[in-house]
Amino acid sequence: MTNYVLKNAQIVNEGRIISSDIRIENGRIAKIAADISPAVGDVVLDLHGKHVFPGMIDDQVHFREPGLTHKATIASEARAAVAGGVTSFMEMPNTVPNALTQELLADKYAIAAAGSLANYSFFMGAGNDNLEEVLKTNSRDVCGIKIFMGSSTGNMLVDNTQTLEKLFSSCEMLIATHCEDEPTVRARTELFKEKYPEDAPAYIHPLVRNEEACYLSSSMAVDLAKKNNTRLHILHISTEEELALFETGKAVKDKKITAEVCVHHLWFDAAQYDTLGNQIKCNPAIKDARHKTALRKALVTGELDIIATDHAPHTWEEKSQGFWKSPSGLPLVQHPLLLMIDLAKEGHISLELIAEKTAHAVADCFQIEERGYIREGYWADLAIVDLNKPLTVSKENILYQCGWSPLEGHTLSASVEHTFVSGHLAYSQGSFDESKTGKRLLFNR
Repeated sequence: MTNYVLKNAQIVNEGRIISSDIRIENGRIAKIAADISPAVGDVVLDLHGKHVFPGMIDDQVHFREPGLTHKATIASEARAAVAGGVTSFMEMPNTVPNALTQELLADKYAIAAAGSLANYSFFMGAGNDNLEEVLKTNSRDVCGIKIFMGSSTGNMLVDNTQTLEKLFSSCEMLIATHCEDEPTVRARTELFKEKYPEDAPAYIHPLVRNEEACYLSSSMAVDLAKKNNTRLHILHISTEEELALFETGKAVKDKKITAEVCVHHLWFDAAQYDTLGNQIKCNPAIKDARHKTALRKALVTGELDIIATDHAPHTWEEKSQGFWKSPSGLPLVQHPLLLMIDLAKEGHISLELIAEKTAHAVADCFQIEERGYIREGYWADLAIVDLNKPLTVSKENILYQCGWSPLEGHTLSASVEHTFVSGHLAYSQGSFDESKTGKRLLFNR
């Protein structure tokens, strides 16, 4: 592999920002020091004071392969991720067919090994009748078990109480949950379909999938986890009310129950349904501004442990259908770091907290081996960002296969200049080097 020396970096890592050089050798961070002299054959990149973040580890994406490749592929979305400084991803099982057997799970790993520019892992899916398959999952090289405790894209709802009890009592791995109370959502769907039988305005989405639906399901998951001493990770928290379910004042590695928040719940609020409509229709729904404000604060106070994207692309034609037919989900994996940097510049969070919530805490939460930190001996997963180079999101620079973004026309205040994936310079100033693929994530459990 090519070895590199990164000169004049501002390293954002482990609660501080330091001026230093970094040497990358054989894919790993070999040295961090004030002034590193290159060895013969090293490639030198003078970063001129640009900020180096640990590459984001996105613990929730939907890359649609296999079965839904008209929307996206692992290769296409991994490229977009790397261009956004996301160096590793964990992908969800609601593909077609659903990843409910070890064989189907292995198929996804094989696809990624052949074509993913980013490092990768895939969740094993839990259904109402595949407990035996779930319990075969290898905790060393699979990130976790995913349970849909509310229906979303893909029809993987687990609503059998006995099944949930067995999963929470039997599974020793991390269980990640989508939490929305199904009876509440169904009842409110029928209520609003009576009012809007043909089509409906997008702003009703958080009224259909409301705060009560989220809290009822999340509190049930927490109760099950506490009863069975289960390692629980609740995905995409979207309400102020749910925050009371989670601890503060504890390091992620010391928590049995952790919580994730997604960039769209930190960035958008219900007022934007008027302009963006179905583009921001997702499950759980983007809700009114009080929730956004509370979620941003909870990143600082510690109820929320991880920032992710829940990247979920659909074609423009699919999203342009009427409200009842338009699928939930939006593409986001190309811009999460830049969105968070804008929040930092507005004073909501710090750059150091971005590194913690997008990389350090994810590595600690999932016990990922030798990633998530800028440390000597760790894999060189790095996102190099120019904080003073604006980027306007447009059709011309969107890399998703679906070709659209709810951010189109918005100018972000920073840009990702380079991305290293396992020491490979996979992305540099608009160009990709796809001569090497990412690596399978391993876990110390």
